[in-house]
Amino acid sequence: MKKQHRELSDEALELIAARFRVLAEPMRLKILNALGEVELNVNEIVEATGSGQANISKHLGILFNEGLVARRKEGLNTYYSVADKQIFALCENVCASVDEHLATKQRAFKRGATK
Repeated sequence: MKKQHRELSDEALELIAARFRVLAEPMRLKILNALGEVELNVNEIVEATGSGQANISKHLGILFNEGLVARRKEGLNTYYSVADKQIFALCENVCASVDEHLATKQRAFKRGATK
């Protein structure tokens, strides 16, 4: 089934580009991947990603401001979870595309190596 082409305003394109800019940072993807379907506090995210607390806090702030993660306070801890589950579908599509692209390159390399 072919998707219908959607006309987008300049404002819409800027919002879409901003979302991709947020996701263009590997550490933010690592945080989203660590959160998955669970809720973690900052210390747990630090442990899961191997990054420092200041770095994680900075990226969580950006992800929160973009609406990609939600947070809730419980005592002294702040817990984070993925707020926009659509992000996983986007990541799956990108991963499939990257896999396909790499497989094509690998096949071309093997053909060239056997000549």
